[in-house]
Amino acid sequence: MARFSCEGLDEVVREMDRLASRSGEVATAMLQAGAEQVKAAWRNSAEAHGHRDTGDLIESIGFARDPVDVSGVKAIDIYPQGKNSHGQRNAEVAFILHYGTSKLKGSHWIDDADRACDATVVPAMTDIWRRYLATGQMPHVTLTPNHPSGKNGGGIKTKKT
Repeated sequence: MARFSCEGLDEVVREMDRLASRSGEVATAMLQAGAEQVKAAWRNSAEAHGHRDTGDLIESIGFARDPVDVSGVKAIDIYPQGKNSHGQRNAEVAFILHYGTSKLKGSHWIDDADRACDATVVPAMTDIWRRYLATGQMPHVTLTPNHPSGKNGGGIKTKKT
C-alpha cells in the first residue's frame, strides 16, 4: 500500500493564513494605487481638452483615501470634489463638459481619460500584489494630495460655505 508523507505543509498553511488575514489591507492599497492612475489620467484629459478656466475643476479631481463597500465590493469613487470659485459643484461642471448641453458640445473627456489609463491601472494594482507576495509586507502606496497645493492633505476636497 502506498503511503503519502509531507513535511512542512503546516508551515505553508500558516503562511497562507497570514497572507489571507491581510488581504483587506492589500486590496485597499491596490485600489489606491489604481485610483492614483485614474486621477492622473482624468487631470491630464481635462487639461488636454482645454477645461481649465480657474483650475478649480482639474485641481478638485480626487478620491477619498479609504474604499467604500458597495454591495460587498470595495470601491473608490474618483470624481471632481467640492465647489468651484463660482459656487458650482465641480462634479456638475465635469458632467456638463463631458456630455454637453443643447448649446455646448460635449468633449467626452472622461471617456478619453478612462481609455488612457487602461494600460496603467492594472499594472499599478498588480505591482502592489506582487510586492506583497514577494515580501509578506504591506507595500507603501504614495498617495498624492487631491489638491495640488496639498491644502486638503489628500482627502476629499470640501469647501466650507
